[in-house]
Formats: sequence, C-alpha cells, structure tokens
Amino acid sequence: MAMRNFYNEIRGLKVKDVPAHLKPMFTMNYVKSAIKRGLDNYHAKYIQTSSIDPLYHVCFGGMIFSYLVALPEERRHLEHQQHAKEHGGH
Repeated sequence: MAMRNFYNEIRGLKVKDVPAHLKPMFTMNYVKSAIKRGLDNYHAKYIQTSSIDPLYHVCFGGMIFSYLVALPEERRHLEHQQHAKEHGGH
C-alpha cells in the first residue's frame, strides 16, 4: 500500500522534479518519524490486540536470519564439493 501511494505521488512529477521531491524524505528527522510511525502502527495492530502474530514474526525472522548467516559457508562447502568431484577428490 505504501509503495502504491509513493508511486502515485511521483507518477505525476517530471523527472527533473523527482530529486527535489525525494530529498526531504532522506533527512534524519523524517526517517526517525517514519520509523516511529511504523512502530506505532505495529503496536496498535498486533500488540494492543493481543495477537500471536508477533511471536510468528520473531520465529520466522530468526529462521530467515539464521539461514542468511549460514548461507556463505554453505555455498563454500558446495563449491568445494563440486571442485572435488570434478578433479577426482574425495
């Protein structure tokens, strides 16, 4: 929904006007207020309603984070295995 609103905002602008439109969005105060607004919305949607979704968010987020941390090592292992297979290693 936010992307759609953003797209609708910049759709009517000329290309030379886009940087002037985006520049205020990259200030520290704007970023802080956007994060605070997002956290307030999350709190109102999930925490205040006693939903179990935040537990799911933590569990799935932890699984994704763990996978991303282990991915480079796993890729090195697979490349080594492929190299050994090509060169007659063990």
